[in-house]
Amino acid sequence: MKTIITIGRQFGSGGKEVGIRVAKELGIPFYDKEILREAAEKSGMCQKIFENFDERPRSLLYSLAMDSYAFSAPGVGAGDSLEQQVYLATFNTIRRLADQGPCVMIGRCADYALAENPNRLSLFIYAPMDVRIARVMERHQLTAEKAKSLIIKTDKRRASYYEYYSAKRWGAIDSYDFCLDSSYLGLSGTVELIRTMVDQRENPVPSPTEIDPTR
Repeated sequence: MKTIITIGRQFGSGGKEVGIRVAKELGIPFYDKEILREAAEKSGMCQKIFENFDERPRSLLYSLAMDSYAFSAPGVGAGDSLEQQVYLATFNTIRRLADQGPCVMIGRCADYALAENPNRLSLFIYAPMDVRIARVMERHQLTAEKAKSLIIKTDKRRASYYEYYSAKRWGAIDSYDFCLDSSYLGLSGTVELIRTMVDQRENPVPSPTEIDPTR
């Protein structure tokens, strides 16, 4: 198996759970926060810095405040801002992990980082707002109003991060190989659909015309 699956996701869509289950059923690594830990370890910077910048839009005031840390942080050189160095370290970590073999990666512009990788299968998982509200209410023990507010805030943050670094539109159909509504087939059905995609990609079935060009 060679396929590297990248998953962008709306908050509350179940995208992370889908990714975990796909990785488990295919017997391949799953990377989410692990990307940040690996990037911090390789760069020599504190993991907390990566968590502070994780899938967050560029904030001038916050960046200026954090950049003061760059003068004393190990592994940080002159030139680029701390924010840029965190992104580059994350970008390089995604590529390094992909070089190790098939896996599932969640968010962090992984599809963009691996744009030139022929084994990449980029997906975006979404769901209707009412479905997401219900899931977030249950997961975080929130009221419907607070759940919706958290969803909107988180999606806005993820979209700003993705669009700033990739110059593509977050969640747009032309930014990914496939966009999947996780409510249509349910999480289990979505997992099975992705497994079918991977199987077809790994073992393509030739069409009748490919078997016999004269037909």
